[in-house]
Amino acid sequence: MKLKLIALAACLFTGLSTFAQNRGNEAGFQSDNDSFLGQGSDRYYTNGFFIYYRHALDVNKANSNLANKVLGFEIGQKIYNAQSGYLPSIEYLDRPFAGYLYIGSSLNLLYKNESNLKLSAKIGIVGPAAGGYPIQKFIHNTFGFYHLNSWQYQIRNDAELNLSAEYNKLLGRSAWADISLTSYANLGNGFTGAGVGPMLRLGNFNQLFQSVSTQSTASKNSNANLLHQHELFFYYKPQINVVAYDATVQGSLFKDHPEAGTQEVTGDIKPVMFSNQLGASYAGGRFIFDLSAIFNTKDVKQMVHSHQWGSLTVLYRFN
Repeated sequence: MKLKLIALAACLFTGLSTFAQNRGNEAGFQSDNDSFLGQGSDRYYTNGFFIYYRHALDVNKANSNLANKVLGFEIGQKIYNAQSGYLPSIEYLDRPFAGYLYIGSSLNLLYKNESNLKLSAKIGIVGPAAGGYPIQKFIHNTFGFYHLNSWQYQIRNDAELNLSAEYNKLLGRSAWADISLTSYANLGNGFTGAGVGPMLRLGNFNQLFQSVSTQSTASKNSNANLLHQHELFFYYKPQINVVAYDATVQGSLFKDHPEAGTQEVTGDIKPVMFSNQLGASYAGGRFIFDLSAIFNTKDVKQMVHSHQWGSLTVLYRFN
């Protein structure tokens, strides 16, 4: 009897170990808010919420260069206001009010040479139908924040179709630090632009084909060849961004502004914007956490201040 119990326990342990190593799915959320930095501000990109689901695909063994392949789905909302949601007059409106709501899908191709190409497509809407005002009003009413008074000036409704590509490549690595190239390009009637910069990681990190850094922790491959069974590292990601169009600032690409019969107020983009992101990431047996702070220079010519916000991501991996 004792031998049977030992054998059963061994089988269960083996099954759990296998389950723990084969994590082909992950789901979770990301929350962005400028209040996370504790500065008491409520301006510009003031709130964002995103839900993610990612599924690892089988890698064709005939393609010896591919290490991992991840299919992703997401839904998200971003909310923008001026230097405050309560303005004494329209003269203080230094950044257009706008909501952006979208759904999207992505395919992340990750290679053994630690480069990856992530292709994405999103459809969404900018304007009142995106729900920016009711969500911000609900948050302010729930937590006893100040009264909002300027959403009547928000960007009008406009449907958006946007395509994007992200490319990363390892440049060099030591035992506890590495540096890689990061880049992206956006094309669409909502957002068009590109950015490039380095990313420095310090700590216990894995290769870019199965790491928090490239949204590739979902995988059907064994963990045997990873640098670490768990990731825990700090990172710094400076970037230069070129902006050609932003519908949350300029409104519809195909309509006159302001639209007749509305109080819509648009703005003028700054074509070059610099960003700095500082953060920490952890990937354990099941849970993944990422906490970061983002500091951007002004991206609208009328803006009085630069802007910054905090971001929290929580994911759970499963089969």
